[in-house]
Amino acid sequence: MDLNKAMIIGNLTRDPEIKTTPNGQTVANFGVATNLTWTDQSGQKQEKAEFHNIVAWRKLAEIMGQYLKKGSKVYIEGRLQTRSWEDQNSVKKYRTEIIADNMIMLGSKPGASAPSEGEQAAPKHDYAQPEPEVSKPVETNNQAEEEINVEDIPF
Repeated sequence: MDLNKAMIIGNLTRDPEIKTTPNGQTVANFGVATNLTWTDQSGQKQEKAEFHNIVAWRKLAEIMGQYLKKGSKVYIEGRLQTRSWEDQNSVKKYRTEIIADNMIMLGSKPGASAPSEGEQAAPKHDYAQPEPEVSKPVETNNQAEEEINVEDIPF
């Protein structure tokens, strides 16, 4: 079994750039910075930023373009993908990106104040990328509804 899963929480480094492919697909590109903070051996606080390239497609890309802005805190879930190309000088270049499947907006709306004591924060929205439709085989008998017996499992 293989697994290619990336999950990050960070801040947008730039507004999403929205484009439409020649076949009509919407695509969003933007960067997210994540920070690592630690205390070194001498007791000094250290901080390091990591920058991630994010790509989203279709409806998720449209939503990101509409609601996300530079500085927005966001949770991104997706898969890693590396693509390569040759530049004008025939030098091979590589870029690793997170292809987003899911996004959750974190933090408050721009210009909105934090909830005061006793107030509830606005609910977080989960903008999941819909999975492509896959046709499922039609059951011709009731085998799918029968309970599986542990002794019937071959391993």
